[in-house]
Amino acid sequence: MALVVVALGGNALLRRGEPVSAATQRANIRRAAVALAQLMAEGHQLVITHGNGPQVGLLALQGEAAGKAAFPLDVLGAETEGMIGYVLQQELDNAYTGDARFATLLTQVEVDPQDPAFATPSKPVGSVYSEADAKRLAEQRGWSIAPDGNAWRRVVPSPRPIRILEIEVIRLLVAQGVTVICAGGGGIPVAQLADGTFIGVEAVIDKDHASGLLAAELQADAFLMLTDVPAVYTGWGTPAQRALGDVIPQELAALDFAAGSMGPKVQAACDFVNHGGGMAGIGALEDVSGLLMRHAGTRVVPRHGA
Repeated sequence: MALVVVALGGNALLRRGEPVSAATQRANIRRAAVALAQLMAEGHQLVITHGNGPQVGLLALQGEAAGKAAFPLDVLGAETEGMIGYVLQQELDNAYTGDARFATLLTQVEVDPQDPAFATPSKPVGSVYSEADAKRLAEQRGWSIAPDGNAWRRVVPSPRPIRILEIEVIRLLVAQGVTVICAGGGGIPVAQLADGTFIGVEAVIDKDHASGLLAAELQADAFLMLTDVPAVYTGWGTPAQRALGDVIPQELAALDFAAGSMGPKVQAACDFVNHGGGMAGIGALEDVSGLLMRHAGTRVVPRHGA
Protein backbone atom coordinates (compact mmCIF):
# COMPACT_ATOMS: atom_id res chain seq x y z
CA MET A 1 0.00 0.00 0.00
CA ALA A 2 1.26 3.46 -0.90
CA LEU A 3 0.40 6.75 0.75
CA VAL A 4 -0.49 9.04 -2.13
CA VAL A 5 -1.19 12.78 -2.02
CA VAL A 6 -3.46 13.60 -4.98
CA ALA A 7 -3.93 17.22 -6.07
CA LEU A 8 -7.01 17.74 -8.25
CA GLY A 9 -6.41 20.74 -10.47
CA GLY A 10 -9.10 23.36 -10.91
CA ASN A 11 -9.27 22.31 -14.57
CA ALA A 12 -9.91 18.71 -13.52
CA LEU A 13 -12.94 19.85 -11.49
CA LEU A 14 -14.16 22.55 -13.85
CA ARG A 15 -13.11 22.36 -17.47
CA ARG A 16 -12.16 25.51 -19.34
CA GLY A 17 -15.24 27.28 -20.70
CA GLU A 18 -17.75 25.41 -18.52
CA PRO A 19 -20.17 27.39 -16.34
CA VAL A 20 -19.30 27.57 -12.63
CA SER A 21 -22.58 25.91 -11.64
CA ALA A 22 -23.35 23.43 -8.88
CA ALA A 23 -24.51 20.79 -11.38
CA THR A 24 -21.41 21.10 -13.57
CA GLN A 25 -19.04 20.96 -10.63
CA ARG A 26 -20.78 17.93 -9.12
CA ALA A 27 -20.64 16.06 -12.43
CA ASN A 28 -16.90 16.69 -12.73
CA ILE A 29 -16.27 15.88 -9.07
CA ARG A 30 -18.21 12.62 -9.50
CA ARG A 31 -15.92 11.73 -12.42
CA ALA A 32 -12.88 12.49 -10.25
CA ALA A 33 -14.28 10.47 -7.34
CA VAL A 34 -14.72 7.38 -9.53
CA ALA A 35 -11.08 7.58 -10.64
CA LEU A 36 -9.82 8.08 -7.07
CA ALA A 37 -12.03 5.28 -5.73
CA GLN A 38 -10.24 2.97 -8.15
CA LEU A 39 -6.89 3.89 -6.55
CA MET A 40 -8.38 3.11 -3.15
CA ALA A 41 -9.67 -0.22 -4.45
CA GLU A 42 -6.10 -1.00 -5.54
CA GLY A 43 -5.08 -0.69 -1.88
CA HIS A 44 -3.63 2.83 -1.71
CA GLN A 45 -4.34 5.37 1.02
CA LEU A 46 -5.13 8.84 -0.30
CA VAL A 47 -4.85 12.38 0.97
CA ILE A 48 -6.69 14.66 -1.45
CA THR A 49 -6.32 18.35 -2.24
CA HIS A 50 -8.06 20.44 -4.88
CA GLY A 51 -8.01 23.76 -6.68
CA ASN A 52 -10.53 26.56 -6.15
CA GLY A 53 -9.62 29.45 -8.48
CA PRO A 54 -12.90 29.58 -10.46
CA GLN A 55 -14.99 29.19 -7.31
CA VAL A 56 -13.20 31.94 -5.35
CA GLY A 57 -13.64 34.33 -8.26
CA LEU A 58 -17.33 33.50 -8.58
CA LEU A 59 -18.04 34.04 -4.88
CA ALA A 60 -16.26 37.40 -4.99
CA LEU A 61 -18.35 38.47 -8.00
CA GLN A 62 -21.57 37.32 -6.35
CA GLY A 63 -20.81 39.44 -3.30
CA GLU A 64 -20.20 42.51 -5.44
CA ALA A 65 -23.29 41.87 -7.58
CA ALA A 66 -25.41 41.79 -4.43
CA GLY A 67 -24.17 45.27 -3.59
CA LYS A 68 -22.24 44.07 -0.57
CA ALA A 69 -18.59 44.42 0.31
CA ALA A 70 -16.81 41.30 -0.91
CA PHE A 71 -15.51 38.93 1.75
CA PRO A 72 -11.70 38.82 1.91
CA LEU A 73 -9.91 36.08 -0.03
CA ASP A 74 -9.02 34.04 3.07
CA VAL A 75 -12.72 33.76 4.01
CA LEU A 76 -13.64 32.88 0.42
CA GLY A 77 -10.91 30.25 0.48
CA ALA A 78 -12.43 28.71 3.59
CA GLU A 79 -15.87 28.79 1.95
CA THR A 80 -14.65 26.96 -1.14
CA GLU A 81 -12.75 24.39 0.95
CA GLY A 82 -15.99 23.49 2.66
CA MET A 83 -18.10 23.62 -0.51
CA ILE A 84 -15.85 21.53 -2.75
CA GLY A 85 -14.77 19.25 0.09
CA TYR A 86 -18.38 18.43 0.94
CA VAL A 87 -19.25 17.38 -2.61
CA LEU A 88 -15.98 15.50 -3.09
CA GLN A 89 -16.38 13.63 0.21
CA GLN A 90 -19.95 12.68 -0.65
CA GLU A 91 -19.10 11.49 -4.16
CA LEU A 92 -16.09 9.50 -2.90
CA ASP A 93 -18.33 7.81 -0.35
CA ASN A 94 -20.78 6.99 -3.15
CA ALA A 95 -18.10 5.73 -5.55
CA TYR A 96 -16.07 3.57 -3.18
CA THR A 97 -17.74 0.26 -2.37
CA GLY A 98 -15.32 -0.84 0.34
CA ASP A 99 -15.09 0.09 4.00
CA ALA A 100 -13.63 3.60 4.27
CA ARG A 101 -13.85 6.75 6.35
CA PHE A 102 -13.60 10.24 4.89
CA ALA A 103 -13.01 13.65 6.47
CA THR A 104 -12.82 17.16 5.04
CA LEU A 105 -10.59 19.48 7.05
CA LEU A 106 -10.42 23.27 6.85
CA THR A 107 -6.69 23.88 6.61
CA GLN A 108 -4.79 27.06 7.47
CA VAL A 109 -1.49 27.53 5.65
CA GLU A 110 1.02 30.10 6.86
CA VAL A 111 2.64 32.53 4.43
CA ASP A 112 5.21 35.29 4.85
CA PRO A 113 3.50 38.72 4.75
CA GLN A 114 6.74 40.08 3.24
CA ASP A 115 6.66 37.58 0.37
CA PRO A 116 7.40 39.48 -2.88
CA ALA A 117 4.36 37.79 -4.45
CA PHE A 118 2.14 40.39 -2.75
CA ALA A 119 3.69 43.05 -5.01
CA THR A 120 3.29 40.97 -8.20
CA PRO A 121 -0.15 39.27 -8.37
CA SER A 122 0.02 36.18 -10.58
CA LYS A 123 -2.63 33.63 -9.52
CA PRO A 124 -5.64 33.52 -11.93
CA VAL A 125 -9.05 33.40 -10.23
CA GLY A 126 -12.59 33.62 -11.49
CA SER A 127 -13.99 33.70 -15.01
CA VAL A 128 -12.21 34.24 -18.30
CA TYR A 129 -12.77 37.50 -20.20
CA SER A 130 -11.91 39.17 -23.47
CA GLU A 131 -9.07 41.64 -23.19
CA ALA A 132 -11.45 44.59 -23.49
CA ASP A 133 -13.81 43.29 -20.79
CA ALA A 134 -10.93 42.42 -18.49
CA LYS A 135 -9.45 45.91 -18.77
CA ARG A 136 -12.84 47.49 -18.14
CA LEU A 137 -13.40 45.39 -15.02
CA ALA A 138 -9.87 46.06 -13.82
CA GLU A 139 -10.51 49.79 -14.01
CA GLN A 140 -13.92 49.52 -12.34
CA ARG A 141 -12.91 47.15 -9.53
CA GLY A 142 -9.22 47.81 -9.02
CA TRP A 143 -8.25 44.34 -10.22
CA SER A 144 -4.89 43.17 -11.50
CA ILE A 145 -5.38 41.23 -14.76
CA ALA A 146 -3.18 39.06 -16.95
CA PRO A 147 -3.47 36.85 -20.06
CA ASP A 148 -4.52 33.24 -19.48
CA GLY A 149 -4.14 31.34 -22.74
CA ASN A 150 -6.26 33.12 -25.34
CA ALA A 151 -8.32 34.92 -22.70
CA TRP A 152 -7.77 37.24 -19.71
CA ARG A 153 -8.45 36.72 -16.00
CA ARG A 154 -8.17 38.49 -12.69
CA VAL A 155 -4.91 37.69 -10.87
CA VAL A 156 -4.23 37.89 -7.12
CA PRO A 157 -1.10 37.45 -4.95
CA SER A 158 0.12 33.86 -4.56
CA PRO A 159 2.73 33.67 -1.78
CA ARG A 160 4.68 30.48 -1.10
CA PRO A 161 3.34 28.25 1.71
CA ILE A 162 5.60 28.04 4.76
CA ARG A 163 3.73 25.79 7.20
CA ILE A 164 0.51 23.79 7.39
CA LEU A 165 -1.01 24.61 10.77
CA GLU A 166 -3.20 21.49 10.94
CA ILE A 167 -0.47 19.03 9.87
CA GLU A 168 -0.56 17.12 13.17
CA VAL A 169 -4.32 16.66 12.90
CA ILE A 170 -3.87 15.38 9.34
CA ARG A 171 -1.20 12.93 10.52
CA LEU A 172 -3.52 11.62 13.23
CA LEU A 173 -6.33 11.05 10.72
CA VAL A 174 -4.02 9.37 8.22
CA ALA A 175 -2.66 7.09 10.96
CA GLN A 176 -6.26 5.99 11.62
CA GLY A 177 -6.78 5.11 7.96
CA VAL A 178 -9.00 8.10 7.20
CA THR A 179 -9.07 9.45 3.64
CA VAL A 180 -8.46 13.16 4.27
CA ILE A 181 -9.55 16.01 2.00
CA CYS A 182 -7.53 19.05 3.03
CA ALA A 183 -5.54 22.13 1.94
CA GLY A 184 -8.19 22.86 -0.67
CA GLY A 185 -7.27 25.75 -2.95
CA GLY A 186 -3.81 25.77 -1.39
CA GLY A 187 -5.30 26.20 2.07
CA ILE A 188 -6.56 29.29 3.87
CA PRO A 189 -3.75 31.89 3.72
CA VAL A 190 -2.77 33.18 7.16
CA ALA A 191 0.17 35.12 8.62
CA GLN A 192 1.53 35.17 12.16
CA LEU A 193 1.76 38.47 14.02
CA ALA A 194 4.53 39.47 16.42
CA ASP A 195 2.38 38.44 19.40
CA GLY A 196 1.96 34.92 18.00
CA THR A 197 -1.63 35.29 16.83
CA PHE A 198 -2.73 34.54 13.27
CA ILE A 199 -4.73 36.60 10.80
CA GLY A 200 -6.06 35.89 7.33
CA VAL A 201 -4.38 37.57 4.35
CA GLU A 202 -5.59 38.64 0.90
CA ALA A 203 -4.11 35.93 -1.31
CA VAL A 204 -4.71 32.55 -2.92
CA ILE A 205 -1.89 30.07 -2.29
CA ASP A 206 -0.89 27.92 -5.24
CA LYS A 207 -2.52 24.55 -4.70
CA ASP A 208 0.38 22.58 -6.15
CA HIS A 209 3.01 24.17 -3.89
CA ALA A 210 0.81 23.64 -0.81
CA SER A 211 0.10 20.05 -1.86
CA GLY A 212 3.80 19.37 -2.39
CA LEU A 213 4.56 20.72 1.09
CA LEU A 214 1.80 18.49 2.48
CA ALA A 215 3.19 15.43 0.64
CA ALA A 216 6.67 16.12 2.00
CA GLU A 217 5.40 16.62 5.57
CA LEU A 218 3.49 13.33 5.38
CA GLN A 219 6.47 11.54 3.79
CA ALA A 220 4.15 10.34 1.03
CA ASP A 221 5.25 7.62 -1.35
CA ALA A 222 3.86 9.55 -4.32
CA PHE A 223 2.55 13.03 -5.11
CA LEU A 224 0.20 13.21 -8.10
CA MET A 225 -1.04 16.41 -9.76
CA LEU A 226 -4.05 15.76 -11.98
CA THR A 227 -5.00 18.29 -14.61
CA ASP A 228 -6.59 18.54 -18.07
CA VAL A 229 -3.49 17.61 -20.10
CA PRO A 230 -1.98 14.11 -20.29
CA ALA A 231 1.64 15.07 -19.51
CA VAL A 232 4.24 17.82 -19.32
CA TYR A 233 5.33 18.83 -22.83
CA THR A 234 8.38 20.53 -24.23
CA GLY A 235 7.64 22.91 -27.09
CA TRP A 236 3.97 23.10 -26.05
CA GLY A 237 1.70 24.33 -28.85
CA THR A 238 4.32 23.90 -31.56
CA PRO A 239 4.80 21.15 -34.17
CA ALA A 240 7.81 19.99 -32.14
CA GLN A 241 5.92 19.45 -28.86
CA ARG A 242 6.93 16.28 -27.03
CA ALA A 243 5.51 14.62 -23.92
CA LEU A 244 7.97 13.89 -21.12
CA GLY A 245 7.90 10.49 -19.40
CA ASP A 246 10.38 9.71 -16.62
CA VAL A 247 12.46 12.81 -15.92
CA ILE A 248 14.74 14.00 -13.11
CA PRO A 249 14.45 17.45 -11.49
CA GLN A 250 17.75 18.64 -12.98
CA GLU A 251 16.42 18.04 -16.50
CA LEU A 252 13.21 19.96 -15.78
CA ALA A 253 15.16 22.86 -14.25
CA ALA A 254 16.77 23.48 -17.63
CA LEU A 255 13.38 23.98 -19.33
CA ASP A 256 10.87 26.86 -19.31
CA PHE A 257 7.18 26.40 -18.47
CA ALA A 258 4.23 28.81 -18.25
CA ALA A 259 4.29 30.65 -14.92
CA GLY A 260 0.51 30.57 -14.41
CA SER A 261 -0.17 26.95 -15.31
CA MET A 262 2.43 24.20 -15.76
CA GLY A 263 5.30 26.11 -14.12
CA PRO A 264 4.05 25.73 -10.51
CA LYS A 265 3.31 22.02 -11.06
CA VAL A 266 6.80 21.33 -12.36
CA GLN A 267 8.39 23.32 -9.50
CA ALA A 268 6.25 21.58 -6.87
CA ALA A 269 7.15 18.17 -8.32
CA CYS A 270 10.86 18.98 -8.29
CA ASP A 271 10.71 20.36 -4.73
CA PHE A 272 9.00 17.20 -3.47
CA VAL A 273 11.54 14.88 -5.10
CA ASN A 274 14.54 17.03 -4.15
CA HIS A 275 13.49 17.01 -0.49
CA GLY A 276 13.62 13.24 -0.31
CA GLY A 277 10.12 12.43 -1.57
CA GLY A 278 9.20 9.51 -3.78
CA MET A 279 7.77 9.94 -7.26
CA ALA A 280 5.86 13.05 -8.35
CA GLY A 281 3.49 12.67 -11.30
CA ILE A 282 1.70 15.13 -13.55
CA GLY A 283 -1.04 13.94 -15.87
CA ALA A 284 -4.71 13.57 -16.69
CA LEU A 285 -7.37 12.47 -14.23
CA GLU A 286 -8.40 9.49 -16.34
CA ASP A 287 -4.77 8.25 -16.36
CA VAL A 288 -4.31 8.35 -12.57
CA SER A 289 -3.71 4.61 -12.10
CA GLY A 290 -1.26 4.53 -14.99
CA LEU A 291 0.47 7.62 -13.63
CA LEU A 292 1.02 5.96 -10.26
CA MET A 293 2.27 2.78 -11.99
CA ARG A 294 4.52 4.95 -14.21
CA HIS A 295 2.76 3.93 -17.43
CA ALA A 296 1.24 7.35 -18.20
CA GLY A 297 1.85 11.06 -17.75
CA THR A 298 5.11 12.67 -16.66
CA ARG A 299 6.92 11.14 -13.68
CA VAL A 300 9.55 13.16 -11.81
CA VAL A 301 11.96 10.77 -10.10
CA PRO A 302 15.20 11.16 -8.10
CA ARG A 303 17.13 9.47 -10.90
CA HIS A 304 16.32 7.49 -14.05
CA GLY A 305 15.30 3.96 -13.25
CA ALA A 306 14.50 4.80 -9.61
